[in-house]
Amino acid sequence: MSLFTEWRSLSENHASQEEEIKFWEEYLKVETTIYNEILNNKMEVVEGTVAELAEKFNTSNEYIMGFLDGISESLKEDLDLESIEADTKVTVKIDWEKLYYNMVAVEAHWLHSLPGWEEILSAEKRKELTKAFKNSKTIVKEDKVGRNDACPCGSGKKYKKCCGK
Repeated sequence: MSLFTEWRSLSENHASQEEEIKFWEEYLKVETTIYNEILNNKMEVVEGTVAELAEKFNTSNEYIMGFLDGISESLKEDLDLESIEADTKVTVKIDWEKLYYNMVAVEAHWLHSLPGWEEILSAEKRKELTKAFKNSKTIVKEDKVGRNDACPCGSGKKYKKCCGK
């Protein structure tokens, strides 16, 4: 069984809702610790085997796999998560703006509000990325053409007598 499959199984299969809540609380603490260290040390590239990273961040291989799964959309180069094993060397090249944007998108306020961001992205840039995300979710309704309005095709006829037939 691949490490990614183990992570998926660990994160999805819980006997009860309480067990699931406990699992995610524990994982999110670990994830926050990892991001805190990466941000505070401005580690644009994180590399090593999964086992080395697990030891470095004082966690399990499965939790490192969960971290890699979570950060995978914010990287400069894609990772093949399915092929990663404990002894696989991984190179994680972080795109800071993408990472911040994605943290805002998944509403991970405990991550995008970490103090380490202040040294990496300016307050203006963080505000700009947050605004860009919010604008991407805004639905703009186009004006409807009324039946007695001029047809948008430019024929000069009323819409009801032209394209609205």
